[in-house]
Amino acid sequence: MTQLDPQADSDDRSSAEAVRYGPTVADVVGRVLADLGVGHVFGVVGSGNFVMTNALRAGGVAFTAARHEGGAATMADAYSRMSSRVAVATVHQGCGLTNAMTGITESAKSRTPMIVLAADSPAAALKSNFRVDQEGLARSVGAVSERVYSPETAVADVVRAYRTAVQQRATVVLNVAIDVAASAASVEGPIDVEITAPRMRADEVSVLRLVDLITSAQRPVFVAGRGGRGAGQEIDELAAKTGALVATSAVANGLFAEDDFSLGISGGFSSPATADLIAGADLIVGWGCALNMWTMRQGKLIGAQTVVAQVDDDVSAIGAHRAVDLGVVGDCALVAADCLDALGDVADRVGYRTAEVAQRIAKESRWQDVPLDADADADADADAGAAVAAADRIDPRALTIALDEILPADRVVAIDSGNFMGYPATHLSVPDEFGFCFTQAYQSIGLGLYTAIGAAAAQPDRLPVLGTGDGGFMMAISELDTAVRTRIPLVVIVYNDSAYGAEVYHFGDADMTTVTFPETDIAAVAAGFGAVGVTVRSVGDLSQVHEWVSRYEADGWAPPLVIDAKITSDGGSWWLAEAFAGH
Repeated sequence: MTQLDPQADSDDRSSAEAVRYGPTVADVVGRVLADLGVGHVFGVVGSGNFVMTNALRAGGVAFTAARHEGGAATMADAYSRMSSRVAVATVHQGCGLTNAMTGITESAKSRTPMIVLAADSPAAALKSNFRVDQEGLARSVGAVSERVYSPETAVADVVRAYRTAVQQRATVVLNVAIDVAASAASVEGPIDVEITAPRMRADEVSVLRLVDLITSAQRPVFVAGRGGRGAGQEIDELAAKTGALVATSAVANGLFAEDDFSLGISGGFSSPATADLIAGADLIVGWGCALNMWTMRQGKLIGAQTVVAQVDDDVSAIGAHRAVDLGVVGDCALVAADCLDALGDVADRVGYRTAEVAQRIAKESRWQDVPLDADADADADADAGAAVAAADRIDPRALTIALDEILPADRVVAIDSGNFMGYPATHLSVPDEFGFCFTQAYQSIGLGLYTAIGAAAAQPDRLPVLGTGDGGFMMAISELDTAVRTRIPLVVIVYNDSAYGAEVYHFGDADMTTVTFPETDIAAVAAGFGAVGVTVRSVGDLSQVHEWVSRYEADGWAPPLVIDAKITSDGGSWWLAEAFAGH
């Protein structure tokens, strides 16, 4: 099997007996992708991708039929992030691909290794209404465009596309013109090619300079991002030995969940205590982390005298968002391991891991521990982050804290985009980095439900939980049918303020009729799809959630639960104030 991560689960498909793949290129393309080890296929099937999709299924790859190509693309993105295996989104030519473009853009900007298997119009069909510049379209959003050129090159073309996805951590649009797909082809399989992501070792001088910076610091903080997700153990061991506190960017949330000196998420989602401790560092090391405006709060979390180092296997990422004192080009896990080797038998340092700091982290670093009437941020206005009281609406923080206690801890949390998003991101705990899926690079609302379905497919033994706003949920609601139809025991928390809350906050006293809506009974809409719908206006209304959880735990399954939470106004959430400061 080919793997994105050498530690990924092994593939059960047997390759012992040779078979003939054919009779067309479409059959070959699907079966070769299956042989290469793709983990799951999501898509909307039309005439152009019908045969290729069935060939993937015949090769043993699970398929989820989405209701919209945009949903399929983000499902595949989420699956790849949460499984360490390459997923496939399969789409029809022209309109199928254009429908999927927002999801593809998010995936490309996040550098998710993924294949978009796209039918394409024949080269000669210049006047076809299906014809668009699919190659140019893919490149315009940062994806890599590849093509199956002929029956003779089909195997090599597919292998090249897969290799690019894995080794360059890229979203690859593999175009297959329908005339080429229908061409006769017969290839002996299975295809046995080993493809793994390369791991770059940093030069010794850079490692020793990093060790010197870390051991010279009194208050070091390590911040791991997307590139550090596969290096949690090594980074954490180095932090423990050198007295560093650990934190993550949002996309790596959960990476250090078991460390008592973990600060949680660095940036706009940081609690006041977390922000204060990071800002007090005399050294910050970013491990596969961009240290951008989101993770460093427009730079406010980096003191004027703080030394900054960055470790990344992509040289173009070093210093891309701010100047750094040291850049180390290399695989995060290998760099951390080399640092430990260089330290040898040197005694463990206390550094920033003092008893006083440990006590503060235990008592104050989680948002669940911040009193509901406290300011969300010391720099914010007096009432920022404090929900406006209403007799028939629930404080989103009280809601999320209660749900964090009610819902099983073994979960995978997905987050849509919007004013609400800080609450599930900060007030719902996750077991590890595979328990949090954050498709937010493109900042599009409406991707959350798709994300949750893809993450659920990747982590089938965990309870999938989605935090979404009413705007994003209604935008994507057709995929609730997919969750019901595929029997995903999904919990959807809809933070319902009957508005696009971010705009309401951002534009203040302006005419808001374009971004506010009449109250919608989302629970009733959900019930129409076959889900369980619950309307929540107070913590007392969560009794039905308790009942649902009891059923889920007793039976190992329950139909999707949609919680229509009528939330109070928060006057603009604390994290949103940070986000808009950079606009």
